[in-house]
Amino acid sequence: MTLGVTLASTSRQLPIDDTVRLAREAHDAGLHSAWFGQSFAYDSPSLAAIVGREVPGLQVGTSAIPVFGRHPLLVSSQAQTAQAATGGRYHLGLALGTRHLTETGFGLPYERPIGLLREFLTALRPLLETGEADFHGELLTATTPYSAAVPGARPTVPVLVAAMGPQALRVSGELADGILPFLAGPRALAEHVVPAVTAAAEAAGRPAPRIVALVPGVVTADAEGVREKAAEALALYERIPSYRRAIELSGAERAVGLAVIGDEEAVAAEVRRYREAGATEVVFTSTDLGGEDDRRRTWKLLGELARG
Repeated sequence: MTLGVTLASTSRQLPIDDTVRLAREAHDAGLHSAWFGQSFAYDSPSLAAIVGREVPGLQVGTSAIPVFGRHPLLVSSQAQTAQAATGGRYHLGLALGTRHLTETGFGLPYERPIGLLREFLTALRPLLETGEADFHGELLTATTPYSAAVPGARPTVPVLVAAMGPQALRVSGELADGILPFLAGPRALAEHVVPAVTAAAEAAGRPAPRIVALVPGVVTADAEGVREKAAEALALYERIPSYRRAIELSGAERAVGLAVIGDEEAVAAEVRRYREAGATEVVFTSTDLGGEDDRRRTWKLLGELARG
């Protein structure tokens, strides 16, 4: 899985049939993967399972399910079901979430997020690998009176974390298969993100982590107009500390500074920069900001890059 796109985000929910249609279009364009955000609307593993079953050959992933308000037993069941339904093409993404959504939506205190992430991953891995767990932590308990394995859920579902801060990167390197950084540009990836998560994985004796960089991007002739839309769409991330830090480490003042917007040559050059910075996979988000023609143009270029 090298180049992909997001099909459903927290700000754009499509009917399921339309999502399947877009997934087929992405696959036909030569893209390797389609990813689905998690909000309070669609259940993203279910949506990924439907799309993956309807579009054979397309890798599908969740980016990303917040650990607050969830439990490893339930997330394991969702992920394994999606893996079985897609014939082994599902990728599970987890996130810390935000204080606002956690406390407003779930009524839960946003406390010790790194500790919860560590315990969640520690309980989740054996569930995905063996269907068994016997974990008793400070923040959660996960035990299996009987097997939680789902028939056909092979290979083991890969787990990635939307991690960008030092502590989250350390936990992800130790316990996950990779990360899903968003709004972390090539500079932040090369100088901070990739070295930190790679060092943690090496210290834990784990393989080199996957670096799935999520990048807002559009191929367009109206770069100025699309950039204005991107500035508005991405502004909310500037108020979230983890994203704010990643934006600053990337050398940008605002989130829109990390949006890849321009003609085919300019966008292809930025994709190469992400790969050179250590991204093993690049997933474009917000490709519809300039309308359907620009989206198709963007997907066409990404498909060509994927094949090349």
